[in-house]
Amino acid sequence: MPRMTTAEAVIESLLAHGIDTLFALPGVHNDPLFDAAHKASDRIRVIHPRHEQTAAYMALGAALVTGKPQAFAVVPGPGILNASAALLLAYAMGAPVIALVGQIPSFAIDQGHGHLHEIHDQIGLLRHIVKSGERIRSPAEASERVARAIEAALSGRVGPVALECAIDVWGQAAEVSLTAPLPITAPCADPDAIASAAAILARAKRPLIVVGGGALGAGLEVQAVAELLHAPVSSFRRGRGTIPTDHPLAVSFTEGHALWKTADAVLAIGTRLYWQQSNWGVDDALPIVRLDIDPDEIGRFRKPACGLLGDAAVTLRALWRALKGQAPDQWQPNPHLPAVKAAYAERLGRQEPPMGFLRAIRAALPADGIYVEDVTQVGFASRLALPVPGPRLFLSPGYQDTLGWGYGTALGAAAAAPGRKVVLVSGDGGFMFQAAELATAMHHKLPVVAVVFDDGAFGNVRRIQAQGYGNRLIASDLTNPDFVRFAESFGMVAFKVYSPDGLEQALRAAFALNAPALVHVPVGEMPSPWDMILLPRVRGPEGRPALP
Repeated sequence: MPRMTTAEAVIESLLAHGIDTLFALPGVHNDPLFDAAHKASDRIRVIHPRHEQTAAYMALGAALVTGKPQAFAVVPGPGILNASAALLLAYAMGAPVIALVGQIPSFAIDQGHGHLHEIHDQIGLLRHIVKSGERIRSPAEASERVARAIEAALSGRVGPVALECAIDVWGQAAEVSLTAPLPITAPCADPDAIASAAAILARAKRPLIVVGGGALGAGLEVQAVAELLHAPVSSFRRGRGTIPTDHPLAVSFTEGHALWKTADAVLAIGTRLYWQQSNWGVDDALPIVRLDIDPDEIGRFRKPACGLLGDAAVTLRALWRALKGQAPDQWQPNPHLPAVKAAYAERLGRQEPPMGFLRAIRAALPADGIYVEDVTQVGFASRLALPVPGPRLFLSPGYQDTLGWGYGTALGAAAAAPGRKVVLVSGDGGFMFQAAELATAMHHKLPVVAVVFDDGAFGNVRRIQAQGYGNRLIASDLTNPDFVRFAESFGMVAFKVYSPDGLEQALRAAFALNAPALVHVPVGEMPSPWDMILLPRVRGPEGRPALP
């Protein structure tokens, strides 16, 4: 067995799992880890941002765009607390992020001595926002800990994991046996449950499919089942692009709400089905089939008519076979779909200028380009209306909706997908959370194009205060830099535009540079998209299904 330090064993184990990038901020607690990375610099690269939050957001962006494990490293205490918001997002969004966290000397952990960066029960704190949190105590166990952590991240419902290591353990050396990557299973749901689900769907005349982030790896299977049943496929945020949004059966969140009224069966795949079950309403006339790899998710809110516990792609292939064997005559196109699409198009027509800006972005962004939306007005509209050609091309911050997540996430996406165009849509408020990372983009040559829509305010907050609180405005107006000069101070090319046409031209020019760039778009108050998102109950005790 080779002799190596704990840090060297961790680096070798990351490489064995296909992780060749470490997003990290150095510090004394992790010095041996960085030294080990330097020794392996021909095989692993270290990308260092200017803040710990960005190290974690970059790992998140890389994980979201690839679907594969990605790692970051930070010091203990304030370092991991700075990064914790990104871990919370990774947990909410099902992203396999690996956190490598330093720790104070092993003999002093949880003793309250006042060591640099000491925090009580650090691993216990992390276990609230990760699937698995463990401590590496020696070089001999380091490789297995990494393998087990990555297995935990990828098994069942995908999510983040954390490994902490004390300052005095990183540099310890011993003979080490490296653990090979552990197998990840993709279980199929129980055959009886599949037969039951097929029977429910076979009886339906107006079935509806709802997909979330858990369906992203099963796009072909979702499309095959949808086309067999003539079932519209509704997605929102994490599920967008599971099937191309220009497919005739693809419908938006808002259109899904309209179809929910008349649906007589629902197949929910890899989604919490939160909005539908808690807001839109359910009743006994709407049997719901839930397919999820997380047993806790299937029965959330209410017990479904049928639960399918298994991998989405594998189970959908079995369900397609079961349905194909029945081939009932009543599977016909949904008669309500044309009217629903027409009504939705009319509603989108009132969303200007956001729709014009989104058309400009789509026209300039290549089909395989990656779109990252921060929490901003144009971003809200994009959750409903930006065309998305395929999975993992639309990155949205999930139910945490963390303001300011976007730029670091976009940088991580660019690092993990070299050669592809990455655009961030942000507001002036959210962009300033990580504005210093323009330095990181330039230093590491990460060609993200940041579009900053600037209304001089936390625009959504300001509108709520104006409309809901008698125009009593507080803590919502902002003082901003000259964004073009700010970007140029880092050596970055920047543009200032005022219209959708100007945005499209600037984006085309920025993409042609294949370098970091910024586009500043001064705007006024935007129209509210919330009447297309915060939708009323249409079924259940407070409403009745509008059956034909």
